[in-house]
Amino acid sequence: MGLLPNALPKSASHLPSTILELPAVSRAIAAGAEMASHGKVKPGNTGEDAATPKEQKKSEPENPITIAISSGIFQGPVIHFVKALKMMNDALRENYPQSKEIFRVLLTSDDLPDSLKTIISENELDDLIIPLPVSGKDLIGELQKNSTLLYLSAEKSKAEEALNNGIAAAAVFIPEKMEEVSETQLRVAFDGDAVLFSNKSELVFKNGLEAFLKHEKDNIDIPMEEGPLKGFLEVLQRLQRKLQDKRMCPIRTYLVTSRSAGCDGYRALNTLRTWDLEADEAVFLSGTKKGPTLEKIRPHIFFDDQMSHIKAALAVGTLACLVPNHA
Repeated sequence: MGLLPNALPKSASHLPSTILELPAVSRAIAAGAEMASHGKVKPGNTGEDAATPKEQKKSEPENPITIAISSGIFQGPVIHFVKALKMMNDALRENYPQSKEIFRVLLTSDDLPDSLKTIISENELDDLIIPLPVSGKDLIGELQKNSTLLYLSAEKSKAEEALNNGIAAAAVFIPEKMEEVSETQLRVAFDGDAVLFSNKSELVFKNGLEAFLKHEKDNIDIPMEEGPLKGFLEVLQRLQRKLQDKRMCPIRTYLVTSRSAGCDGYRALNTLRTWDLEADEAVFLSGTKKGPTLEKIRPHIFFDDQMSHIKAALAVGTLACLVPNHA
């Protein structure tokens, strides 16, 4: 599979990766299926990480979409991310004025300082942000009580605690110098393994690349189990579909993975298809660095489970969120 010319700006064409822009994903899946048949890999294989497709979890369409953010990281790039959520709310209200399915942000803090209240007001975010005074020991209970979809924490330990209690969470790292991001489109980039998907294939990779590639080929038609950020992608895609019905969509999602465009990449796309999900662009980097791709995409936020990729994101001015491995 070659590089599709419209996947990223032309300046990105030198990147050592394979980039698929939908609807090219469907073609990639078809090509992967042909690859599987040539390799005599048949649907219905079983393996130790076989996943029975679960019934898709869909929140009630009239419920707010709650994202909790630690007040300690409410600055610079995080504010730009929240402003992009506000832009989304404006579009949703314009097209679905009766719907309650809009973003709300809980700003968690023991005590919200006046300086933050001023920043919220100056950025006209008062109707989006709800202060949530909460102590550390009560945090998880409050997040659960508020049906939190995603928790962005200043501390890795807090993110781990949330994940272990069934709440999608990540520890936020803020770049020293932020690159300019879109003001008319919310851009979210996800890693695959241990983020959108489970970490089982990643554990196999610890036995070496050859073992990993064999595992992915043997299980090519078996969807991976879901990872902690699957629910966030589900919500983004549901909103995309609602707004596409109105012929406008200010959301763009990206899969930025170290997988290649071979059997391992096909399995990732096939898993998303099984879940009735997709990413607008899928970038298969074959183990190369993610920084140059993120520099071209300029997402508002990027999720990964490897600190090396977090550092690469920070180096190009991207707000990076570490999804810790959890029990």
